[in-house]
Amino acid sequence: MPYEPPTHTVERSIRATTGARIVAGVDEVGRGAWAGPVTVCAAITGLRRPPPGLTDSKLITPKRRAELADRLESWVTAHALGHATPAEIDDLGMTAALRLAAVRALDGLPVRPDAVILDGKHDYLGQPWQVRTVIKGDRSCVAVAAASVIAKVRRDAMMAELGGEFGVFGFADNAGYPSPVHKAALAELGPTPHHRLSWAYLDGLPRWRHLKKARLSPEAAALADGGQLGFDF
Repeated sequence: MPYEPPTHTVERSIRATTGARIVAGVDEVGRGAWAGPVTVCAAITGLRRPPPGLTDSKLITPKRRAELADRLESWVTAHALGHATPAEIDDLGMTAALRLAAVRALDGLPVRPDAVILDGKHDYLGQPWQVRTVIKGDRSCVAVAAASVIAKVRRDAMMAELGGEFGVFGFADNAGYPSPVHKAALAELGPTPHHRLSWAYLDGLPRWRHLKKARLSPEAAALADGGQLGFDF
């Protein structure tokens, strides 16, 4: 099924209504995985015509996605990746971990964006960033689509590397998401150091349920981070 290519419509609107000159698109991957980090990419594209075939990373075959990511990394004006580890996800919760990864990505850019287009309906960044949320932004906005593809390909590559050490879990194929191979390995061997230990899947593993980690309270987690993170538990 063909999809309309992404455009710069939202970016042009932000520029016209706010005076922003540098607008970054931000997207994440790994939110629903049981293992591995959550990864965020921030990409700045300007208003140039994107490479053909750009869309939401989930709509592209792995081969085409890898080829497109390589091209995008030289095409974008700038991009950077940020990660939050499984331990940080366990301690902080997913919303705060997403913000941590996104701030790391934005701080990694060579220039600070005046505004950010965030995929989805929930603004997990908040102040001091000027944020425009766009549902299905990874399909409709060029910068967000570029961030989507780069984030997906680079996180998949990270998980494939882990697969060399923990091959029985199938990380090279499932990228840490639940799959029959992944579930069977968990039941037999228990979680690896790369698994998220505060997640509910451990409730269904009687042999390993004792490893489940209690998340910090919002107050304790905020203190651990210097009071800088916003939480949505």
